Amino acid sequence: MLHSLSAIHQYRQAEVPYTVSQRWLNILVSAEERIVNLERVQTLQELNDANPVLDYVERTLRILDQLRVSFWLRDIVEETLCWAETAKGGSTRERMRWQQQGINLFVHNEGSALLYERDAAEPDDPRTILVTTLIRTHGLLGQFLRGEVPFRDNLPLAEIVAQGILSPEELKSTLLVLNRCIIEAVSPELWQRVRDEMSTLIHAVTYGEQPQGMGIEDRIMRLRTGSEARGENTLELLQQLRQPARLDQVFMMLDNRTFWYVEAALQDFSLEEFCKIFGLLAAAVPEQVRHISFERLMNDLYYDYRGIKKINLYKKRIIEKYLSEWSWDDVHAGQRQQRNPHLEYGLLIDGQLQDTAFFTFQFSPAAEKLIDFCVEAEKSPLYEKAVLMLFDLFDLRRDAYDRFHNEDSYLQTMNETVDYKRLLLRYVTGQTVLDIGPGGGVMLDLLEQEMPDKRAIGIDISENVIEALRRKKRLEHHSWEVMKGDALALKEIMEPGSVDSILFSSILHELYSYIPLNGQKFNLDTVAAALTSAYDVLAPGGRIIIRDGIMTEPTVQQRKITFLEEGGLAALERYARDFRGREIAYEVLDEQTVLLPVNDAMEFLYTYTWGEEAYVHEVQEQFGYMTPSRYKEFIVQTLGDGIEIEHVESFLQQGYTEALQPRVKITDEWDTPVPLPDSTCIIVIRKKG
Repeated sequence: MLHSLSAIHQYRQAEVPYTVSQRWLNILVSAEERIVNLERVQTLQELNDANPVLDYVERTLRILDQLRVSFWLRDIVEETLCWAETAKGGSTRERMRWQQQGINLFVHNEGSALLYERDAAEPDDPRTILVTTLIRTHGLLGQFLRGEVPFRDNLPLAEIVAQGILSPEELKSTLLVLNRCIIEAVSPELWQRVRDEMSTLIHAVTYGEQPQGMGIEDRIMRLRTGSEARGENTLELLQQLRQPARLDQVFMMLDNRTFWYVEAALQDFSLEEFCKIFGLLAAAVPEQVRHISFERLMNDLYYDYRGIKKINLYKKRIIEKYLSEWSWDDVHAGQRQQRNPHLEYGLLIDGQLQDTAFFTFQFSPAAEKLIDFCVEAEKSPLYEKAVLMLFDLFDLRRDAYDRFHNEDSYLQTMNETVDYKRLLLRYVTGQTVLDIGPGGGVMLDLLEQEMPDKRAIGIDISENVIEALRRKKRLEHHSWEVMKGDALALKEIMEPGSVDSILFSSILHELYSYIPLNGQKFNLDTVAAALTSAYDVLAPGGRIIIRDGIMTEPTVQQRKITFLEEGGLAALERYARDFRGREIAYEVLDEQTVLLPVNDAMEFLYTYTWGEEAYVHEVQEQFGYMTPSRYKEFIVQTLGDGIEIEHVESFLQQGYTEALQPRVKITDEWDTPVPLPDSTCIIVIRKKG
């Protein structure tokens, strides 16, 4: 076992405070700050419970320990690995003292090299020079592959050969082992993916050659690797932005700079937003600055939500809105005519570190407090009010369907109804099929898998849904299409008579609940407008296929609900106050039992089943708004004699009975147990002709 691993093992096994003799280990174990790249962190809580830098160094050393290499190479690489991350360690007081002494702790490789050099007994010894150079350049080849570092920053390694400290082949072997340890410790899969390219770069460094892939476009593509992995068509977007964003000019001005934590901070932003940020940098960065760090922005953008690291969507949306208000001319001038009182970008330079600048966004104290309020309100009835305040302050809502928070969870929930959506396929006719409100794309996937001859098109007005589906299509190589369009005005995007089947799968009740017509939500005129819009583009013989919530009939039935868990009655009282669709009537019979109309009971139970996480959205929606017989009458009244209703069925969606059984007992008004009524209908309408 390596001596360094033995020292770490002794430290970890000590039952009493252990005196660390090795200076590098003393620095690492005394760390009071947690300085890590948040890309691969699953939860921020883990940063409080461990020493992630020491853990990482130990992983690098274990990889080295398992490699069959010569003694001298093992010795050099071991010492390099021990010291390579020391700039991330040290107590807060110690770090302040180092910074006062001019040690750059924010550019970790340079800071660690200076700490090692100061600790060395013989700074001018060839071995010390070799290890110092390896520490100063460690990781830079990997960062070149990520677009963060110019290739020239690796050239000091060539001096090792020029000074005769190592032969070219010795340097190649050393760099290959060192880079394997530091990359494989991040991810073995990552090492396998970059190993061949790393070997090519090491050869180029050793022999002073220039590798391919050093152009401006290459660097941007490398910086957007994470975004492209999640579905961004970076190359296509880059061609569209290159001229208006003056990207060649921008990145030529930044060509000799290194970027730290850029992908971790910016990969969730669009390419246009990314380019605007770099345009602002190019306009503002002083000539003496060599390093641009996004570390503070990265740390400011993430928080734990339900135990998982999540981007702070409130801050992200505010930043997106802010950047959208910058014209390209403003960006290149580095200033806007009208300043935002609650958000500005900042390029901060520490007086002691003139070669390093920190890019971040600075929120006003009022905006910070409001964002904190939204975070705290996420799981309470205050959530909607908090978000509305944020909307008012920053004008953030993208469209009427914008759920703002937890959009990913909502789309995933929509995908989980696949079995019920599959029922609709039996009624699909013709060639062109529209899926209105495609959500997470499950119906589009079903059409592609089971009816590959059809042209399947998802239509949605939500920017969030459109963006998510476009990423999904690119990542999973789907053939279906997605278009932005209004369900109430399909003629604007489709020719009349050009569509054979139109699917409204659990979407009409959302139109009814969310979209105001003539200034009123929960309006059947909205449903009528959607059906008329579909009829207008439908071909003769084509079908409108509806799957949606229903009310049960006769509507005068009463139901008793006996709550079997604490807080049930309070939940109903809260729901009756918050529900926007209609008045919920109920009579309290005792501390656990209420009597209420059957459809009021069901509307409450739908939300009660979904739980607290969905509450803030569910109280905005009315799932059942017509009985099956009323639905048929309404369709005929709306579309007239030009249609025929071919099929009507209703059923109770699976899961409600099982989910509610341990939580409530449901009876009629005479205490006779009764099953839950049907919750959902399927209606098929054919256009005559």
